[in-house]
Amino acid sequence: MRKIILGCGISLDGYIARLTGDVDFLFMPKDYSQKEFFSSIDAYIMGRKTLDAARKMGGSFGGSKAPAYVFSRSQPVGKREGVTFVNQPPADFVAQLREKDGKDVWHMGGGELARAFFEADLIDEIRLGIVPTLLGEGIPLFPAGFPQREFELTECKRYSGGLASLEYRRIRGAKSKANKNVSRRGRR
Repeated sequence: MRKIILGCGISLDGYIARLTGDVDFLFMPKDYSQKEFFSSIDAYIMGRKTLDAARKMGGSFGGSKAPAYVFSRSQPVGKREGVTFVNQPPADFVAQLREKDGKDVWHMGGGELARAFFEADLIDEIRLGIVPTLLGEGIPLFPAGFPQREFELTECKRYSGGLASLEYRRIRGAKSKANKNVSRRGRR
């Protein structure tokens, strides 16, 4: 089954952008590569605000072979300018996407869309690039109102410039319930 992987860069205090939408604090060290990750995906999911931010930074999805799906309540549904705008419940969209053969799907954010995907329990993995910068305020990756979900750490790496990358896998079913019982016992 195709996995939905939430992946993005964040500040040490959990922001994906400044309040202005600027991401000038993010950086990519020379010893950090996402080549393996990019070879494992063949589609992108993002919100309209994330698309706007990507385009502001010069990003274009028109040249990519991988389809880019943009969730938007303000744009008409349909394909244009290298992306496909969608406006349907995330669970319905992901069910249709998973019916098609393909690789994993990169959920690029932002926070509001991520919350909708977590509410529907659609995120299978989280990959974070954490930069050693405290912003103090900004646009959070996890705004208030997220449901509780359990994940297990599968990888933690350190790179030059202090960047840390963390990878988590969603725990579901009996394994998740066992973890809840352990944490409950630990609080007594």
